Amino acid sequence: MTGEPWGPSADGLDQPYWDGLTRGELRLQRCGNCKTWIWGPQWVCGSCHTLDPNWESVTPTGTVYSWSRSWYPFITELADRVPYVTVLVELPEAGHRRVLGILTGDDTDAIRIGDPVVGHIEHDEGATWPLLRWRRSTEGAQA
Repeated sequence: MTGEPWGPSADGLDQPYWDGLTRGELRLQRCGNCKTWIWGPQWVCGSCHTLDPNWESVTPTGTVYSWSRSWYPFITELADRVPYVTVLVELPEAGHRRVLGILTGDDTDAIRIGDPVVGHIEHDEGATWPLLRWRRSTEGAQA
């Protein structure tokens, strides 16, 4: 255990996600049988019920599906970053699956549902695992 509030789960189910971030990739599960995208990680495909989930790289671009501004640091590592904006981003390339992350940049006050965003992977000093963060994009998200 790293002592960080983020990182792989004890059962190892999401280890490929974290390993992907370490290599600079966003990776999500996709069923090898029916090709359904899966997020959060599962042992079994919820569509065809096979035990064949694979991990595939996905381009970290999407649109804001929902967002929330937090004024309370739910983890001590965010104490110097309040307020911060958490976004739920829909990924068109991954069957419109949605992933969470922190929105960064100078224009977080202007965020709107439907805004295009691009993900970037940051490795904070002293942290074991990198994090996926999002920025508003000047280009439209891919449909």
